[in-house]
Amino acid sequence: MRRRPGLSARLKLALSYAGFLFVAGALLLAVVWWFLLRYVPDNSQGLLGISPNRYLLVRTFAPAAAVAMAFLLVFGLLGGWILAGRMLRPLTLITDAARTAGRGSLSHRIRMEGRQDEFRELSDAFDSMLEQLESHVAEQQRFAANASHELRTPLAISRTLLDVARKDPGQDRGELIERLYAVNTRAIDLTEALLLLSRGDRGNFTREGVDLSLVAEEAAETLLPLAEERRIILEVTGGAARTSGSAELLLRMVTNLVQNAVVHNLPAGGTVTVRTEAYGDTSVLRVENTGRVLPPDLVPTLTEPFRRGTERVRTDEHAGVGLGLAIVHSIVRAHDGTLDLAPRPAGGLVATVRLPAVP
Repeated sequence: MRRRPGLSARLKLALSYAGFLFVAGALLLAVVWWFLLRYVPDNSQGLLGISPNRYLLVRTFAPAAAVAMAFLLVFGLLGGWILAGRMLRPLTLITDAARTAGRGSLSHRIRMEGRQDEFRELSDAFDSMLEQLESHVAEQQRFAANASHELRTPLAISRTLLDVARKDPGQDRGELIERLYAVNTRAIDLTEALLLLSRGDRGNFTREGVDLSLVAEEAAETLLPLAEERRIILEVTGGAARTSGSAELLLRMVTNLVQNAVVHNLPAGGTVTVRTEAYGDTSVLRVENTGRVLPPDLVPTLTEPFRRGTERVRTDEHAGVGLGLAIVHSIVRAHDGTLDLAPRPAGGLVATVRLPAVP
């Protein structure tokens, strides 16, 4: 946005300081006149014939007062310019940092020294904002690179299959169609997951009252065949836990958590427990499953996109696209909630979702 040039803040402050000193000096002279000179007799003899009269005092005092006023004006301008420069120096540093960030360099930090005041508080807030922006941009770049790689893989496989079929007309077309169908399905699943992740990050959805206990029962009913196939006991317990949000997104959140708990479990004889409850102004959903013991440094990375948790037990047919917990984290964040992941000492994972409760 183009603006007309105007006076700088430093010059405005300097003029303000000079004006203040000038007015203060004028008031002081007025006080001297009102309380002193007006009591001096204005006659040719003065007071008792020996003191100077008002006319002589004014003639003597006026030039000195004019010089003093001129000095106050110059001193106010010069001193105000210096003081304004010192006061506005932190603002200049913040402006330079903003320009540097505007050119794409988010690694710059102000790190202003000195005691806490308004400018230091603004500087610290700006540094914190730059740190978050740098982290967010790096995360988005990493996500874009990973997404491009993941989307390129099924396309490359499809191209290879088609090249082989073109060079070998006698190849079984039924097998080719099945393999192309599987590759295309994986590409579609990945695209839908990316769209859902983007939708959750934006948070532009209609909110309505949702009972997490009902959502948990629906998700468990959908995934019960998968759990029975793997000989895993799936149990839903707890009471009502109402929150406000998108029923579709919250169902996807719970489904991802339960499916993740079923897939990353023991080969047989495992358990998955889904529990919902309300604590004051918080609705809690907890999904706990058995499994192998997880390294502590692996758990914090599970919500990152395309991190499949390679050290967790799973089968190839449910390898997924590495966005399950990333989508969960995105949906929870869009609903102003928190997601906590903690490894169980005996093996497995405990995923706890806390959302704002509604009556």
